[in-house]
Amino acid sequence: MLAQSLQVERQIGLVRSGEWVFERKLDGLRCLAVRNGAEVELWSRNHLPFDQRFPTLVSAIAALPVDNFAFDGEIVAFDGDRSNFALLHDPPRGARLMFCAFDVVHLLGLDTTTLPLVDRISLLERTFENPTGMICTAQRVEGDPAELLQVACRLGWEGLVAKRSGSPYRSGRSPDWRKLKCSARQELVVGGWTEPSGSRVGLGALLVGFYDPDGRLRYAGRVGSGFDDRALRTLRTSLGAISLERSPFDDQIPLKGVHWVRPELVAEVEFSEWTPDGRLRHPRYVGLRTDVRAADVRRE
Repeated sequence: MLAQSLQVERQIGLVRSGEWVFERKLDGLRCLAVRNGAEVELWSRNHLPFDQRFPTLVSAIAALPVDNFAFDGEIVAFDGDRSNFALLHDPPRGARLMFCAFDVVHLLGLDTTTLPLVDRISLLERTFENPTGMICTAQRVEGDPAELLQVACRLGWEGLVAKRSGSPYRSGRSPDWRKLKCSARQELVVGGWTEPSGSRVGLGALLVGFYDPDGRLRYAGRVGSGFDDRALRTLRTSLGAISLERSPFDDQIPLKGVHWVRPELVAEVEFSEWTPDGRLRHPRYVGLRTDVRAADVRRE
């Protein structure tokens, strides 16, 4: 608990000064929704199309009263009031899918990227004055960041995102955006897997890592929990298609019976903390991230 408290204090310390906007952090897929007349396109942040995967959202966006825009947002599956990333991989019948917009890239032919965030938020709120159905806007909150994060965690949210109110739009990583998380969680690259034992199917654990500033893939540990049988079998099939003879990690890994793979898949992993030697403590698999390039994964 002390380690988690210190981690939260470090997060909050990043946003003590300056003017910030706080939004609910959702557990979904980053998505750019583009509409030009009757044509609607959904793109992941690594430029993969989402149109065929989420046709109901395409229809909902096509029904908006504005017919020319590009909105940055997130595709989210809700389980009650909580966003659930795992549901996005195979949404059950009746799952509540939504596109939640949090920024404007262009609107009615005008480039809005150089406007301050507060002005872009104003445009977004006027465009979505009465969001309904499968469309929503980011849920914004005001107050002291430490108190806001405590409330968010009690409500079962993933956390908050703090954004500088005067910042221009940037599509990639930026110091103007800070994640305030209720638990340690981040994207990691899959570099190998171990054989299952006992009654387990598919695989035993994933070997994961991140890229350092010099472009080396550093080993972060094994992830052996959080899977169901279906996920284990699906992962085993995907990993078998990208096998590699030698380890992609820069570190020496003293494990036997490991199957190496090309570092192409990105897993979302939840864990309690980082150990002093750069390993994950108590990691748990959440799901694969198809909206993230492996080469962009860094330790957060």
